[in-house]
Amino acid sequence: MKARLVLLAILITVSATAKAQVAPAATGPGGLPVSGMLHYDLRYTYTAQFYGGEGGDSQRSTLSGDATYANGNATHPTSLTYSGGDMWTTSGASYGEGVFQHLLVSQGYNKRAWGFTISDNVNYSPQAPSGGFSGIPGIGNLPGLPTEPNQSILTLNTRSVYNMVTADYKHNVNYATSLDLNGSFTTLRFPDGNGLDTDSLQAGPRITRRLNAFNSLSGQYSFTHISYPGISSFTMETQTAMFGYDRTWSRQFKTSVSAGPQWVQSSDSIAIPSSLNLSINSSANYQTRSTTASLNYTRGASAGSGIATQVGIHNDNASANLMRQFGKNVNVTATGSYMRTTQLNQVGTTNAKTAGVSATRRFGRSFTVFANYTATQQTTSSVLTPNAIHGLSQVIGFGVGYSPREMHFKK
Repeated sequence: MKARLVLLAILITVSATAKAQVAPAATGPGGLPVSGMLHYDLRYTYTAQFYGGEGGDSQRSTLSGDATYANGNATHPTSLTYSGGDMWTTSGASYGEGVFQHLLVSQGYNKRAWGFTISDNVNYSPQAPSGGFSGIPGIGNLPGLPTEPNQSILTLNTRSVYNMVTADYKHNVNYATSLDLNGSFTTLRFPDGNGLDTDSLQAGPRITRRLNAFNSLSGQYSFTHISYPGISSFTMETQTAMFGYDRTWSRQFKTSVSAGPQWVQSSDSIAIPSSLNLSINSSANYQTRSTTASLNYTRGASAGSGIATQVGIHNDNASANLMRQFGKNVNVTATGSYMRTTQLNQVGTTNAKTAGVSATRRFGRSFTVFANYTATQQTTSSVLTPNAIHGLSQVIGFGVGYSPREMHFKK
């Protein structure tokens, strides 16, 4: 408890100091050694969680925050985002509590016809991520922050460490054609030994042809090699060829769809037989001044969901999001999703349906209050570990946030 009070005192001090320095940007010889933009948020949340199966119920407090820095340089863009906090149980089951951390660092180099970007995305979570900037349901979504890793089978009390390093090279061949070469290396670890550790290496090119102001075509090939440190002799590979079409129907409405064959093979054809499947990635987005809506559907094979019995899975994921702004100060968001996870050896299927709603009310320039509710129904015909969510789970959260205006400064 003493450590949490110290953390709270530090956050309040940093907040007050930053606010006092917000006024003019630092310039001239006495300025700061770097230039750019800095933005941060602080947040306190109280949640009630009701989990099915062996999860039990609990009530928790969470103190969290995030900070984002961007140098604003078009030739050498640098960005850094950190988010983290501490979650502790006030009553009920004490699973999944503790510190969570997320760090995303990106560095680019751009010329007129080409650009190169390298980034590192590190995430530590005390439980299976399923939503929000920390991956913990109920503590509120902070915009612009990834939610990786996203496990398709929801479990409790599974501390995870996730790291993804990516490199991307883009080249504008001419006014209508662009080439994109990308690669990534991903590791997922479970320090308590109650999850399946994985390593994944992915690489492939993508070419895009702009037909006119409203239409474009694309072709992409991707190769993925997956290994499991806990199963030293087993590996899995996927090869995917996708063809896409993007359409801008109006200023408000855009669609994107890509699909193609995906070949799956492994070092053990009995555990994971070779197969040919259909891979799909599609979306539809609608945006006006007060309303944002999106539909997404993805389909494809992946390394697994982190559960030891799930070596190689096939996912069907569908989601819908609707956000409506009422006046200048009130936002309401509704979300829904369906996830179908099938083992590649065809021995079981898990279905998860999730629905949620959240509301945010701003007071003044910097303070907000929010409330949210999330319900998840997970059923399975697979043999899962005891910490997997079974049946209906519900999370209710209430909180207050402090988000001052971004600070701009120069050398």
